[in-house]
Amino acid sequence: MKIKSILVTQPEPNTIKSPYSELAESTSVKIDFRPFIQVEGVSAKEFRQTRIHINDFTAVLFNSKTAIDHFFRLAQELRVTIPDSLKYFCISESTAFYLQKYIVYRKRKIFHANGSMTDLLDIMKKHKEEFFLVPLSDIHSQEIPKMLDKGGFKYTQAILYRTISSDLEDLKEMNYDILVFFSPSGIKSLIQNFPDFKQNDIKIACFGSTTAQAVREAGFKPDIEAPTPEAPSMTMALEHYIKNINKTK
Repeated sequence: MKIKSILVTQPEPNTIKSPYSELAESTSVKIDFRPFIQVEGVSAKEFRQTRIHINDFTAVLFNSKTAIDHFFRLAQELRVTIPDSLKYFCISESTAFYLQKYIVYRKRKIFHANGSMTDLLDIMKKHKEEFFLVPLSDIHSQEIPKMLDKGGFKYTQAILYRTISSDLEDLKEMNYDILVFFSPSGIKSLIQNFPDFKQNDIKIACFGSTTAQAVREAGFKPDIEAPTPEAPSMTMALEHYIKNINKTK
C-alpha cells in the first residue's frame, strides 16, 4: 500500500520552508498537522507552594524552548529579577538562541550542547560548583535526573508546566497512512480521544525510545523509529520509509 497521507501530531511549522514541506515536495505525500497535546503553565501560587526560590540557583538547565518560556513567565509573575550572573546551560544551539527572546544574549553566560544530554553534561562538568535549577514538565523522562545524579551535580527539579491531552473531537476518523508521534503523551491523547482505535494498516512513526515504548505498551506497533544513525531526524526517517514503500527515487 502506497503512502499518500501523514498526520503529524504537532503544530504546523510557522515557516514557509520546513523539513516537512520539503518532505511533502520530494515524496508527493499530503502532510497535515494537529497537536495531540497542549502545554499548561503552573501558576505562581502553585509554584510558591513548592518552596523553590529561583534566585537560590546560580545556573539553569534548559532542555526545550517551552521550559524557557515558562521559566521567564513564572519569574515575571513572581516579580523575580533574574540576576545577570545566572548561567544558562542549553541542550542545543537553537535552544540557546531562543533565550534572546528574554535576555540580552551577548551579556550573559550561555553554554550549549549539540542536542544530547551527554554532551551537555560534559560541558557542565567544568561548572560543578554551580547549583542548577532544572525546569521540567509534569510528564518527563527520568533520564535527565539520573544523569545528573550520576554526575554528582547539585540540582533541583522544578515542574513549571503540564502536558495535557488536546480535545480531538474535530478529528472524526484517522484516515491517514502514517501517524507521527513525539512523546508518550501523544499516545495517551490518542487512546483518550479514540478509545476504539485500531491500528490495522496505519503505520506509526515515533521519535525517541520512550515514545516507541509507549506505542508498544498501548498495544500498537512502531513501524518507523527515529533517531537512528541513518536517520537522525523524523523527516529523514519518514522519507526513507516512504521512498522504500512507494518505490520513488
